[in-house]
Amino acid sequence: MNTETQNYKIIVAYDGTRYKGWQVQKSTDDTIQGKLQHVLSTLAGKPVEVIGSGRTDAGVHALGNIAVFDTENRMPAEKISYALNQRLPEDIRIQKSEEVLPDWHPRHVSSKKTYEYRIYRGEFPMPINRLYAYFVYRPLDVEKMRQAAAYLVGEHDFKSFCQTGAQVESTVRRIYGIEIEEQGADLVIRVCGGGFLYNMVRIIAGTLLEVGMGKREPESMPDVLKVCNRTAAGPTAPAHGLLLVKYEFDTVFR
Repeated sequence: MNTETQNYKIIVAYDGTRYKGWQVQKSTDDTIQGKLQHVLSTLAGKPVEVIGSGRTDAGVHALGNIAVFDTENRMPAEKISYALNQRLPEDIRIQKSEEVLPDWHPRHVSSKKTYEYRIYRGEFPMPINRLYAYFVYRPLDVEKMRQAAAYLVGEHDFKSFCQTGAQVESTVRRIYGIEIEEQGADLVIRVCGGGFLYNMVRIIAGTLLEVGMGKREPESMPDVLKVCNRTAAGPTAPAHGLLLVKYEFDTVFR
């Protein structure tokens, strides 16, 4: 009997509002990874482990998180997305499924990750986007925010932009670019990097918002980086404004 397993890659989009984040937790069934593993295990008739490229926090959304899993089920790769979408909750959808090399792992290859943090600027909150954009009523100096963001591009020690208590070997990361785009009443902070520390993008957003509000100057950014102390940066912006947009891998899948 042939029990050879096949490695599959899926692109996962989700509304993170009602979930406790990506990673499986013993205290709740409401995680993205947990929902995926439950459906895949049901289809396979045995436990299936799903490994994600990254772990989004509670309330964070995604257009293109990446995950892989092994299974003996020989369903055509392109059909897996259809099978999963028929069984997953409507706020989780597989955008693509494909076969990858047996040893391909999303955390072990070079990649770029793009996040967007969305801010709604207005006199009053807008109910229809309350779950997907952070409401700010104070005027923001967007040009100063752009000036501040420019200091963060490149390879730096981002310890000041990492949640206290995070256990990592190194806090050095590379940011390839930060764009701040005005879309009507919305302001979108788009950050592309090779990898991010815990809450790093949300802390960057919170710090740039302080610049926009006039609470700190753009020229303060080098000192914030230099001191390597979380208290030097701004607040952690709320999770619901954050969206994981996409991964870009420097590798061949198959």
